Amino acid sequence: MKNIKFNEILPLVVFLLTFLSCTDLEEEILDESLTGTGEAEVVSGSLAPVYGNLRAVWYHTVNFGLQEVASDEAILPYRGGTDWYDGGKFIAVHQHLMTPSNGLVTDTWNNVTLTLSRAVVAIERLNAEAEMGNANAQKAIYEMVAMKAYLNLMALDNWGVVFKKESSDQISEILRGQKAITYIESELLSVVDGISEDNNPGRLNKNSVSALLARLYLNAAVYRDPYGSPAFQKEDMDKVIQYTNNIISGPYSLSEEYFELFNDDNHDNSELIFALDQRGVLQTDHSRWAYWSMSGDQVPRPEVPSSRGTDAVSATPDFYQTWVDAYGEVDPADADSRFFQENTVIPDDLKDLTGVNPTNDSEHYYCIEAEEFEVDRGVLRNIIWGPRKDESGNILACDDGTVRIYPVINRITSGADIRYVDHSLKVDFSAEGSLHNAGHRFSKYQFSHAATNCCSYSDVDLVLIRLGEIYLMRAEAKLRNGDIDGALADVNALRASRTARPEQTPDALTSIDLDILFRETGFELYWEGFRRNYQIRFGKYEDSWTEKTDTDVNHRLFPIPQSAVDGASDINGFLVQNPGY
Repeated sequence: MKNIKFNEILPLVVFLLTFLSCTDLEEEILDESLTGTGEAEVVSGSLAPVYGNLRAVWYHTVNFGLQEVASDEAILPYRGGTDWYDGGKFIAVHQHLMTPSNGLVTDTWNNVTLTLSRAVVAIERLNAEAEMGNANAQKAIYEMVAMKAYLNLMALDNWGVVFKKESSDQISEILRGQKAITYIESELLSVVDGISEDNNPGRLNKNSVSALLARLYLNAAVYRDPYGSPAFQKEDMDKVIQYTNNIISGPYSLSEEYFELFNDDNHDNSELIFALDQRGVLQTDHSRWAYWSMSGDQVPRPEVPSSRGTDAVSATPDFYQTWVDAYGEVDPADADSRFFQENTVIPDDLKDLTGVNPTNDSEHYYCIEAEEFEVDRGVLRNIIWGPRKDESGNILACDDGTVRIYPVINRITSGADIRYVDHSLKVDFSAEGSLHNAGHRFSKYQFSHAATNCCSYSDVDLVLIRLGEIYLMRAEAKLRNGDIDGALADVNALRASRTARPEQTPDALTSIDLDILFRETGFELYWEGFRRNYQIRFGKYEDSWTEKTDTDVNHRLFPIPQSAVDGASDINGFLVQNPGY
């Protein structure tokens, strides 16, 4: 086979470079849904590199972090002047003051385009198989076309561009605005009736394609005019309702326990539509969404003493305030099962820490089997409890071999300053607001019992599309069409479904408007990478919040990485930088 060279094609844009016509696609198979023998093995070998790199797209320091930190939901300071500065990329993204050289933006671009390129190459290989009579290849082709559309939808959302590329030896056509919408729509419509109807959430299928179509139509007004005031069209909203109706009437059901959506073995949860399939068998099965916001002093799995958090992202006080505003004098932990789940149950006689501190608390603990310890979930506030290590790094144990659970000590404090980890509300870029304990923390995902360290071999699927989002999309489309009662019914159906802890099932809303619906999307979808998209669509992205005052509408889109622009410089007008950068 001869190599296809791309001497004239964006040498620094990954998906327009690295792939040769004889590219080796023999990568590790992701899970049992991609295994097989004979003809099936060829299909699996074509799909595995695409699904495999989709995990990298959703790393905490790639697209997930980009979406979270750019929104009013999350903030990542320079912790104690020692941790998480990373060239200032997280600070700049949070303030909407990023440049085309921002590493968070560039890493996201590179991984999105690399995965897109792998999907194109997979389609070529699968087409050859289909032509030779491989019956399994055609469904896989539909799957990869859908993956291209999914990745292009991500690119459109982030940078306002779509890459129309049908073969690896072809220069991509860059599309924007309505042309971009039409292309993604055509790709999804071309496969929605032919793609597999198997409801395995680890693979793109008919229902996940329907969900992507609903997302496209719901946000089409923004994509047509990313810098203006969105002009939502009834035709688009009708299509959102059409596709969400199809999904809601299908095989899925809302999870009674909200946090089971994000637990070990969630692969079989009836609410999941599309997720990053993880079974705890590969090192790349990662817990990064679980450990990124967790205190670095917490040992979430005492049977694995090296397990830890990273003291990175915190919830902004502004996002926390939305819960307070909604529930008034009632603690949101008592009012809404989505806000908090108590798993670390402190005995009553230990709860009062008056006069207790790290210098005198040696007997202030309770005992539990190591495998039974679970950190609290949801939004973590104030002093946290967990295992403690001795000076040699061994977990302190009770006489019967169980684990001692203490208030967690902040490891960077000592002497007269020694104190507990106390997740304060205040978090910002000041010296005090940047301390390692500053800020309430997201603990939405379980730290997997299959994990062998901080972030590998997780058994928790990372949720990308689920039924809760579908209800919210339908509610929004109905509301924008003037169907207030229908929108309210959808939101209340979602709220009422979380019945596993009845005392915390949120009460039904009595009214709804766009502001209330926006607030509700934050309650349901936080820490899932949605907030920036929703802020832009609901006209909230130019608002001010913790450490962010920028109001430039040009910053709704991220800058195209300078490396990509420079790489395209010999093709006049091919890749034009976004306005404002």
